[in-house]
Amino acid sequence: MSLPHPSVLLGGISPDIFLRDYWQKKPLLIRQAFPALENPLSPDELAGLALEDEVESRIVLTQGATPWELRRGPFTEEDFKTLPEQDWTLLVQAVDQFVPDVAELMKAFSFLPSWRLDDVMISYATPGGSVGPHYDNYDVFLLQSHGRRRWKIGQHCDDQSPLLDHPDLRILSHFEEQQEWVLEPGDMLYIPPGIAHHGIAEDECMTCSIGFRAPSHQDILLHYTDFLSQYLADSQRYGDPDAKPVAHPAAIDDQSIERLQHIMLELVNDKAALATWFGRHMTEPRYPELIQPQELPAGTLLEELQNGYGLMRNPSTRLAYRVDSDEHLLLFASGEHCLLPATLLPLVQLVCNNDYFDSETLLGWQTDDEAWTLLEQLLAKGDLLLEGDDE
Repeated sequence: MSLPHPSVLLGGISPDIFLRDYWQKKPLLIRQAFPALENPLSPDELAGLALEDEVESRIVLTQGATPWELRRGPFTEEDFKTLPEQDWTLLVQAVDQFVPDVAELMKAFSFLPSWRLDDVMISYATPGGSVGPHYDNYDVFLLQSHGRRRWKIGQHCDDQSPLLDHPDLRILSHFEEQQEWVLEPGDMLYIPPGIAHHGIAEDECMTCSIGFRAPSHQDILLHYTDFLSQYLADSQRYGDPDAKPVAHPAAIDDQSIERLQHIMLELVNDKAALATWFGRHMTEPRYPELIQPQELPAGTLLEELQNGYGLMRNPSTRLAYRVDSDEHLLLFASGEHCLLPATLLPLVQLVCNNDYFDSETLLGWQTDDEAWTLLEQLLAKGDLLLEGDDE
């Protein structure tokens, strides 16, 4: 797939200007962001994915058994045959993990951290199909890949914005239209978090939604403290060696709260622990069951590479790294981490930034024991696959 230059992708502006003026601030319509776009999969192929057990899919009917009826997959061919001719939408999550051409789309956004990218959801809609006016708590690029969809942009929303009384969907009960555009294949719309938007299919159409990971403050606090607690001994407890006699035994005084606050701040100020947790959290896979350990005989990696076979990155694997110091770096792979010598930075960057690794390049690391061990470990974990094993 031919990817557009960042300036074309962003409608003639540079990534610096986009991030300064639009990112998490205001919507941006980009005509022909992907000028030579070929639809990466057909409506029938998308429906075929929705039949699979491991694929997350939904159908929203504008007027089904109830208004905005939600049906969850996996579906059957008979399910699709019974749908009306219009006013419904099929949504399939994380299509990038199953279709390489869809995963390729994400590379166009390499001016943003790869660990911020979440997935590519693809929706197919019949004329009039919609999921209702709503807002997201994360950034999203809406790329039209087939047909035409009308997008209406509304007000800024937050947790206080009123929603319809619906058991499954977060549909706004009040929508203040401010802008309106019809997108055709190759057009793209950027929507910041909290901005209301309402898409309605003009005809049979498909939209690729490139979404970004944005952990809530609630998740950060909950999961970071869970991570820290694994490394705290039971003997580490609240203490008050500076205690003084009290006049009111039941009162909790300011000094007690300050001691508690000191404990909390000391834990939060551990930058190394925070960075380690964050790397693990942001690389947790959406579908961990698709990353399975592999039992391979000793010497398998060397033998396969010498036979000319390369390695593939597991499509479900998420990778990132952090340079910890001049001597060390951290590699994060599918929610786990390992400490490596800084000399392995070129290999780590290679593994994190590519989907395929040819045998000649990898054999160049054979004489480095630590590098070779890393490759064997990633292969054994299932983060890397032998060429052809992902088919």
